[in-house]
Amino acid sequence: MSDMHATPSAAIAEQDVEFWMKEDHHPANGTLLGFWIYLMSDCLIFACLFATYGVLGRSYAGGPSGADLFDLPLVAVNTTMLLLSSITYGFAVLEMQKDRKGTMMAWLIITGLFGAAFLGIELWEFSHLIHEGAGPQRSAFLSSFFTLVGTHGLHVTFGIIWLITLLFQVGRLGLTPANKRRIMCLSMFWHFLDVVWIGVFTFVYLMGSLP
Repeated sequence: MSDMHATPSAAIAEQDVEFWMKEDHHPANGTLLGFWIYLMSDCLIFACLFATYGVLGRSYAGGPSGADLFDLPLVAVNTTMLLLSSITYGFAVLEMQKDRKGTMMAWLIITGLFGAAFLGIELWEFSHLIHEGAGPQRSAFLSSFFTLVGTHGLHVTFGIIWLITLLFQVGRLGLTPANKRRIMCLSMFWHFLDVVWIGVFTFVYLMGSLP
């Protein structure tokens, strides 16, 4: 009887050994390809928001226009914050390629600070506009403006949260291949947000300030 009971256990153990995989089964460049597909879907979202703003951007409903509301020097400072964050992230990637964990983390922290400064200025601008009675409910122009700029700001917020998470992961596990993949994915996301903001700055702020 004991032999009969031992045989199924041995068979299960043999199956476990047979299907156990110790090597990395992650497909080469699979994460980067998937992330590129995600970025393309994000491009469609922003394309729709830009198109909506293009249609509604002159529908003031008797209210203020962009020329009346936009503070271009402040927006230029905000743009500088985001562009500098992209440069510092590039420095972080260069340090990662040299396996310099400490220096790379320092550059990522500086990147996050620039991103936080960008968000702080944008939130101040939103609160100032709402305080002046130019909230998103005032006109179709302001609704499309808050939606487009706010969606970009939400993406930057997610990027900062992702960056903080990566700092903890790198601090705990080091520059593992998985963490390097994540850093490269966040790099693509961060530079993508820079490109989108250049479009916002040009199409919304600069053109919107014209009489």
